[in-house]
Formats: sequence, structure tokens, C-alpha cells
Amino acid sequence: MYERRHQKLAPLSVFIRRVLIHILWALLLVAGALGLGVLGYHFIARLSWVDSLYEASMILGGMGPFSPLRSNAAKIFASGYALFSGLVFIALMGIVLAPVVHRMLHKFHLDERDL
Repeated sequence: MYERRHQKLAPLSVFIRRVLIHILWALLLVAGALGLGVLGYHFIARLSWVDSLYEASMILGGMGPFSPLRSNAAKIFASGYALFSGLVFIALMGIVLAPVVHRMLHKFHLDERDL
């Protein structure tokens, strides 16, 4: 997918396409994580669909919980989802920044005559 160390730097159009593909993958990951949270809050915590979306969005966005949870199962799910959301954030940063970091490192490794 990426050029090797001794290959020329990819053209700007290829780089932009890579960035857009990575952003698309990141958006799909966010949509999946949000969907998982909405389903969990709706079926485990017994919140309405709108409240489930709001709660999952708040947790995934790092803002914290909003609705009081009454059952132990809901509290356990919320704890797991909060930890999962932190890992999703780290994964998103890796996915979005990968082409940028690769291009920077590749450019640093090129000889001046290759530019």
C-alpha cells in the first residue's frame, strides 16, 4: 500500500487519496463503535433509542456519562464501553495519522538527489 524506503515519494494525488481512504476507515470505525454503544445502552441499560445515542456519543467523545444507570449489568457495560472508547480513540489516531507519518518518514529517508 505504501512505497518502500528506496522508492520515490508518491505524488501528492496518491497521498491525498490515501488520507481520504484512511479517514473513511476511521469514520467506519466510529460508526461501528457508536452503533455498539447505542445497542448496548438500549438493550442492557434500557434507555430509549435517543438517550442511548446520546449516552454512547458522550462516552465515545470523551465527555462522560449522562444518564444514571440503575442495574449492575448496565454499569458493567458502561465501564467496558468507556474503556473500549479509549482504545477506539487511540486506533483512530493511528489510522488517520499513518499516511502523514509515513510520508514524513519516507521524505526524511530519501536522498536529496531522489527529490
